Amino acid sequence: MNKLGKLKKIMKTYNLDGYLVPKNDEYFNEYVNKSSDRLKFISNFSGSAGFALILRNKNYLFVDGRYTIQARIQSGKKFNIITMPEKFPKDLLKFRKKIKIGFDPKLHNEKQLNFLFNIKNIILRPVNRNLIDILWFEKPKDFSKPFFLISKKDSGQSSKEKIKRVKNKLLNYKIDYLLVTAPENVAWILNIRGHDSKFSPIPNARLLINNKGDIELFCHLNKITKIKKKLYKKIKFIDENKIEIKLRNLSNKNIWLDNLSCSFKYKNLLNKKNSIIEKNDPIYLLKAIKNHTEIKNMKKSHIIDGVALTKFLFWLKKNFRKRKITEISAEKKLEGFRKMNKSYKFPSFNTISGTGPNSAIIHYRASIKSNRTLKKGDLYLVDSGGQYSFGTTDVTRTISLGNNSEFIKEVYTRVLKGHIAVSEYKIKKNSRGLHVDKSARKSLKEINLDYPHGTGHGVGYFLNVHEGPQSFSQKNKINLKPGMIISNEPGYYKDGFFGIRIENLIYIKKNKFEELTMAPIEKDLIKKKMLNRNEIYWLNKYHSKVKKNLFKFMNLKEKANLVDACSPI
Repeated sequence: MNKLGKLKKIMKTYNLDGYLVPKNDEYFNEYVNKSSDRLKFISNFSGSAGFALILRNKNYLFVDGRYTIQARIQSGKKFNIITMPEKFPKDLLKFRKKIKIGFDPKLHNEKQLNFLFNIKNIILRPVNRNLIDILWFEKPKDFSKPFFLISKKDSGQSSKEKIKRVKNKLLNYKIDYLLVTAPENVAWILNIRGHDSKFSPIPNARLLINNKGDIELFCHLNKITKIKKKLYKKIKFIDENKIEIKLRNLSNKNIWLDNLSCSFKYKNLLNKKNSIIEKNDPIYLLKAIKNHTEIKNMKKSHIIDGVALTKFLFWLKKNFRKRKITEISAEKKLEGFRKMNKSYKFPSFNTISGTGPNSAIIHYRASIKSNRTLKKGDLYLVDSGGQYSFGTTDVTRTISLGNNSEFIKEVYTRVLKGHIAVSEYKIKKNSRGLHVDKSARKSLKEINLDYPHGTGHGVGYFLNVHEGPQSFSQKNKINLKPGMIISNEPGYYKDGFFGIRIENLIYIKKNKFEELTMAPIEKDLIKKKMLNRNEIYWLNKYHSKVKKNLFKFMNLKEKANLVDACSPI
């Protein structure tokens, strides 16, 4: 019997008609370890977002627009693939009689469940034992590595100062406790990092802070042995398995829960004897506004990263006609260039290295089965980033492999026009991400084209490459503020043919955006006649800045290549 068949047999013993399998782990991390990737185990889908609804007679896999093509390829034989629109397609799940759908209360939050399944005749039933774990006998092993500290020299602010800022927010709102359930927020407030995610230096931990600034940190205690004495003195260290006992014993308190990362289980424990305030953890916004030190270090990281990427692009252009370069070998070569700098730690996400039709898969991951050779006439899209000891990078370049399609050049130029429109956007007092997103799509929409993802996401400081609450998307209403770092990545994807994306990281300085990413933008795909005078000026000015920052790190041949790549159009 296959895995789905076994799961349905287990569902029957629990008297369930369906079962929910999310991508996230109990920490609600974006990138889950292999041992927690239950969605991939049951569906074969490897994307970073989505969930499965497995019924007795049907299987559904819900993903957003970034992953539709990938989900069809990986899971389409056994699952109906549903692309999630802004509103959940409730008409899809119409049942004549009541059905019971089980879920693991540690892996879902109440807000998410209400959004998805506030549907007539669906009864949601929490099941304390995870049904996937029952049949997953050979789970990969996780290796426990210790947390480590980042100094005030690199963080720009001590944990004591950060704790005071959070404490003052609790006092202002008359809150007794804040339960911090997102590891990225624990990392920020305590200036600690860890090894609990493949692509992000996050420490899997939770903490409870009261309005006096006292903290109880819940984690594997062996992970903090080396840094315990150096941490803030008002911290009490508790084994993470005891968090439920602590929450169950709290009573008559006003408690702030994060509606993004607090599980259904934890909320239920606290809700019985306390007053609950459920909204975004205030640390998200505090963390999003980078201080002077963080911006300075991010600039430094992006020059190092730009050197590696630019050397790689020159190597690629020189060699793709002479030797066999595949998507996988190109990806490895790029990381080889990054590894030449000692401050490089590891990738900030799975590198997207796609050519030809694979470049149209927005979050493509090259495999032995899908691996294509780069060949003349195609495009090559590489979206990659690095974690450095003082910063996080994320950059996309689309490269012409001798492509001469007039249509592709027109689309590329329109994507570039959208990219420039974001960079040149004049930020006002009430400017929000949705306003910027609209300007990025304008040129593509003139010929009825668009892209099925946001224009940009927030980026962490030596933390998660995807960070909120700010973003450039059609629904984001967060005010843009100085110090925020956001990606600028409009694109276009023609399924089965090609994909185009141009991505830089930018930060807000006063009322305008400043570039962080330093790497040449492909000029061979630009139709100059389509650019206005201001757009040409922007591109030439950006390339002048790239050349100035990278020139001294190049060898003689690379310097000549850089001068050419950054010459005015």
